[in-house]
Amino acid sequence: MADAGVPGDSGDVLPHGVGPWPGEADAWPADPRLDPELLRDGDRRNVVDRYRYWRHEAIVADLDQRRHPFHVAIENWQHDFNIGSVVRTANAFAAREVHIIGNRRWNRRGAMVTDRYQHVRHHPSFEEFVAWANGAGLDVIGIDNLPGSVPLETAALPRSCVLVFGQESVGLSDAVREVADATLAIAQYGSTRSINAGAAAAIAMHAWICEHGDIAAGHG
Repeated sequence: MADAGVPGDSGDVLPHGVGPWPGEADAWPADPRLDPELLRDGDRRNVVDRYRYWRHEAIVADLDQRRHPFHVAIENWQHDFNIGSVVRTANAFAAREVHIIGNRRWNRRGAMVTDRYQHVRHHPSFEEFVAWANGAGLDVIGIDNLPGSVPLETAALPRSCVLVFGQESVGLSDAVREVADATLAIAQYGSTRSINAGAAAAIAMHAWICEHGDIAAGHG
């Protein structure tokens, strides 16, 4: 799926990506990761340059070799509109998986097609999610500004964990609070009571990257 593009000097929209591979088809690179249709027509997808012309399945396979050992989960009892943003950020930080707890349907618009490259797992109930997390040996880390929460900025995040976020209106459910190995709060200095779940997820994922990630690799 193509990006929307950016306005040019004339007001026209200039496409992202790259055009068709130059030359005749028999001179194209013989790389099984490359998609002949993209080589022929150009690649306007929202992907980094190293994945230009790659087949979708080849991109996912390559990402699977480099994903980080943290997961992200978000409760979805009222069709939270932040989930698409969470998925997009999880893709940017190469989270292992995103977990949707509750309703299966979620608004994919904010994901900007990144859900095609990010593993997303559904758990119909909180109990099923907890059983999965325990079986995977992951610490459950709740993120919410609650009484007794530890500042995220001073906490040591486990390398293998699942960061859990609640609904936009009510935050983490009581069920999450009861089983979480830790609940961490993001420092705030303004008048608003909370920041939205999409922003909170981005901050928490970046905190994990700062502690455990290969920073140079993320700027390569």
